[in-house]
Amino acid sequence: MAKKKVTKKRIKKFSRWQAVPLKGSFMVTAILGVLLSKYYVYPVSYNLGIASMLVFGIMFFAAVVSMTLSPIPHVK
Repeated sequence: MAKKKVTKKRIKKFSRWQAVPLKGSFMVTAILGVLLSKYYVYPVSYNLGIASMLVFGIMFFAAVVSMTLSPIPHVK
């Protein structure tokens, strides 16, 4: 019987984290979501209002990080 050569799978490692550029509509959705949650959902349901403001707040934070740290694509 011939022995099979066992090879280890190589895991691709990245040198540093890079932000992905997001669309402007993502930030607009986050801002509108926070405002609508605060003025319409929060007075009706406290828990759902806080939860939705938290989700849209995280979306806004992601959009700001994406805007400041993402590489600028070169357009020709």
